[in-house]
Amino acid sequence: MDKRKTEKADLESKRTLFIEIGLVVALAITLFAFEWKKYDIQKVEIEQRQDIEVMEEIVLQTEQKEKTPPPKQIQASTTILNVVKNDIEIETEIIIDVEVDEDLEIEEYVPIEIEEEEIVEEEIFLIVEDQASFPGGEAKLYEFIRNNVKYPELAKETGIEGTVFVQFVVEKDGTLSNVQALRKIGGGCDEEAIRVVKSMPKWKPGSQRGRNVRCSFTIPIKFTLQRS
Repeated sequence: MDKRKTEKADLESKRTLFIEIGLVVALAITLFAFEWKKYDIQKVEIEQRQDIEVMEEIVLQTEQKEKTPPPKQIQASTTILNVVKNDIEIETEIIIDVEVDEDLEIEEYVPIEIEEEEIVEEEIFLIVEDQASFPGGEAKLYEFIRNNVKYPELAKETGIEGTVFVQFVVEKDGTLSNVQALRKIGGGCDEEAIRVVKSMPKWKPGSQRGRNVRCSFTIPIKFTLQRS
């Protein structure tokens, strides 16, 4: 009797422990059930989002394809030419009716040679029957030179003096050409002498056997400094 009461007392003392273990197991099962449901909900939401994103991509791709229509194909027009062979030969016969005179003599063609005219410059005379002259004579010539010659400043500063001999050609109309200094002294005197001769009026041309000819003429122009 004492032994049975002791075992029952032991079970009664462990009753609270069994109840706590049962509560823990029940709570664990409940938590597991909730977690499983939550996982299913999240899985469904993720799958739905993926489906929505796929649908959006399809819609976007469809809109882009609709916005860019395919390029129009240009149909090239081709013209087919049918070549028809024509086996008919056309003979063209040209008849030239020329009356030939038996007594007609045909002269051989001889090319005409054209002689090139040589441009010969007219002779310049040094000595002529009637010599060229300045209008009014030699006195007027030197008077013109004295009134028109300007002593160059360079020649003044360097003390250059001397005589420049100027040669020129009196043309058939009295104009002067080919003016040049034969003897030079420098200091600008040569250029001044040429300038004065070129500024002269027309001369009386020289003549030979009653006709005007070109003749050469040389005159001296003297440069002298005035000393006080």
